[in-house]
Amino acid sequence: MDYRILVINPGSTSTKVAVYDNHTELFTENIIHDGGLLSSYNDLLDQLEMRIATVRQVLDRHHINSDSLSGVVGRGGMIPYLRTGGYYINEKMKNMINSGKLISHASNLGALIADAIAEPLDTPAIIYDAVSADDLPEMAKITGIPEIRRESFCHVLNSRAMGRKYAESLGRAYTDMRLLVAHLGGGVSISAHLGGKIIDVVTDDGGPFSPERAGSVPLLYIIDMCFSGRYTKKEVIKKQRGQGGLKALLGTADCREIEKMIAAGDEYAKLVYQAQAYQIAKGIGNLAPAINCQPDAIILTGGVAYSSLLTGMIIGYVEHLAPVVVLPGENEMSSLAMGMLRILRGEERAQEYVAV
Repeated sequence: MDYRILVINPGSTSTKVAVYDNHTELFTENIIHDGGLLSSYNDLLDQLEMRIATVRQVLDRHHINSDSLSGVVGRGGMIPYLRTGGYYINEKMKNMINSGKLISHASNLGALIADAIAEPLDTPAIIYDAVSADDLPEMAKITGIPEIRRESFCHVLNSRAMGRKYAESLGRAYTDMRLLVAHLGGGVSISAHLGGKIIDVVTDDGGPFSPERAGSVPLLYIIDMCFSGRYTKKEVIKKQRGQGGLKALLGTADCREIEKMIAAGDEYAKLVYQAQAYQIAKGIGNLAPAINCQPDAIILTGGVAYSSLLTGMIIGYVEHLAPVVVLPGENEMSSLAMGMLRILRGEERAQEYVAV
């Protein structure tokens, strides 16, 4: 049976829209929103009607009749109490998103836009592998400070999709494999996969530095910085996310530019790049005990994985642990579409969201 799937992925300054017929991508379009328009909204949720209209305009432009859609899938955001996989967008989920309690993140709009498109059509609408999806066992959540618990914030969507893609390339089931997946993007997250679940993570603020993020920094230095009187809370957060990592050390977060600097003989740029690779390798090794130090493979993915220089250095550190596979790119749109397709085909079951 043929299924036509609409995929919606809202970002901070853009909305990506795609339509798939089963596995075949009919189109993907990335709409960049005017900065002045975005700044005119007081709150992220105020952008909802504008984003819905944008999706409808894209469908019209590509002559896609809404009645032909078999399902709509939106990017899942920072919604609490989720596990990995698909969730139907129900009233409890929408109420949670609209409550104002969530961390402000453009992906929170994914469910609301998908529901608005699908509801008049009586078409199923889901989110899939949300950013906040958490399968960590209780033991992995305990920290040395009782008031603080570890949470599973990582690049869930692409990491699981690449784990599944690699397993299928071997003719094996993803649920039968032990994998370590490093997503290399503006932020780096590393995840341990067992039984089709992510059972532990190295988060983007708890491990290696990356193009735009500082990663794990000795805590006492951060405490001193916070109480020095020199920085506001917002400024310290910026040092951690957005203005940290390669951007802080070398003045750019563009790995292509850094590799040009290295090729031109910049020894400090070379040292920093090596340090990033070393820290990523340490993060991979840090998760090996979660799968009993018996990974079937280590997967390097994300946009930065296109850098053969960086992945080559990482491979040199970790190839003795397991075969290393490089599957570059973000793959978000196809990952969402294939999640929806499996649910429509009955290969997976979508869950009902129940807020605790």
